[in-house]
Amino acid sequence: MKEIFRHDTPVNYEVVTRKVKEMGLASVGKASIREIKRLVDNIERETGDRFVRMEMGIPGMAPSEIGTNAEIEALRKGVAAIYPDIDGTPELKNEISKFVKNFLDIEVKPEACIPTVGSMQGSFAAFLTLSRMSPERDTTLFIDPGFPVHKQQHRVLGQKFESFDVYDYRGDKLRDKLESYFSKGNIHSVLYSNPNNPSWICFTDEELKTIGELANKYNVVICEDLAYFGMDFRKDYSRPGVPPYQPTVAKYTNNYILFISSSKVFSYAGQRIGMMVISNDLFGRKVEGLRKYYNVDIFGRAMIFGTVYALSSGTAHSAQYALAAMLKAANDGSFNFIDEVKIYGEKAHAMKKMFTDNGFHIVYDTDVDKPIADGFYFTIAYPGYSGEQLIEELIYYGISAISLAITGSEHLEGLRACVSLVHPDQFPALEARLKKFHEHNS
Repeated sequence: MKEIFRHDTPVNYEVVTRKVKEMGLASVGKASIREIKRLVDNIERETGDRFVRMEMGIPGMAPSEIGTNAEIEALRKGVAAIYPDIDGTPELKNEISKFVKNFLDIEVKPEACIPTVGSMQGSFAAFLTLSRMSPERDTTLFIDPGFPVHKQQHRVLGQKFESFDVYDYRGDKLRDKLESYFSKGNIHSVLYSNPNNPSWICFTDEELKTIGELANKYNVVICEDLAYFGMDFRKDYSRPGVPPYQPTVAKYTNNYILFISSSKVFSYAGQRIGMMVISNDLFGRKVEGLRKYYNVDIFGRAMIFGTVYALSSGTAHSAQYALAAMLKAANDGSFNFIDEVKIYGEKAHAMKKMFTDNGFHIVYDTDVDKPIADGFYFTIAYPGYSGEQLIEELIYYGISAISLAITGSEHLEGLRACVSLVHPDQFPALEARLKKFHEHNS
């Protein structure tokens, strides 16, 4: 930042600079999501200035009373004193099975529907188990950009991974790109999110068909992260048993594990409960390589009684009653969970315009040949700045986000912005701060 502008930033320049040094951050632009959060917390606490906070994907809405009431009732009945079954309560497993039939149009037996301690535990358990199926297949492929912590899970586990940014390989180009990795014979699984965190791109049915066909050809397991289930608001995925359905690779292969979060679409993040849905075929598959690590060679049993048991012995009992109640209401059509979160798309539409009116552009701007949807995230860049430089500057203007550099994106000039915590009453402040930034850089 030019010295002449240091007295004219919305947040005190000296305080921000000091707080960055106190955190010991070599680069704000390379900081993790949680480090950015802590930095902004510290600055807000000292200055009293309210940031426009776009760094964390935290639900910005109250949880459904359907869930909280069911959980309170369960606690009153004493479930807190009882260990839950490792693979979940029968009521919840049945409702998950119905949910994926009603909203994905796929058939999965209740036994293959497993509640986890958030989708994060689901992915951790999956990576751990999948890597033990065959010694020759020791690598995960990430279709990036993606959630940085999935790679952190691999580092913690000491596992190998490869990745590529999908933006330049959409449509017909995706097949050859995937095959270039699969043909090497070392890939056991693929992970991507759909809609995508951070770019909000959404795979088309043709792209999902391509992924599924190649999964069948090369016997690769597809891990589909549906954290933002149904939140491509360009179509209405809210009606149980009625098309259109949330797009999924599960329509094209039996080699899949789905991770469905309750955090965003049900705003139930604090109770850390998600769903791992394994195809019937994979759940019952005999895999000889598992014998080295588990006392069984059936994938589903190894997952539940080997991996999930070792990690946490299941997930919180009362939260399972909450999720079961919300799923039941969604399944019978009395709870339109998509309507509850459409505000995210409305906020994204308004916020994107404020950025583009002030010299920014959207980095991931199209879905093949259509404009990107308005949703939970969007991506921004400003001419002349890398993503790391941009977030280091915007902190002084009371705006926080994360660099795309930590998401596996090859577009290092960009930032990921999350709309969830930005209240509409902050829109005037956001617009004023963006105008100030643009003036200082014009």
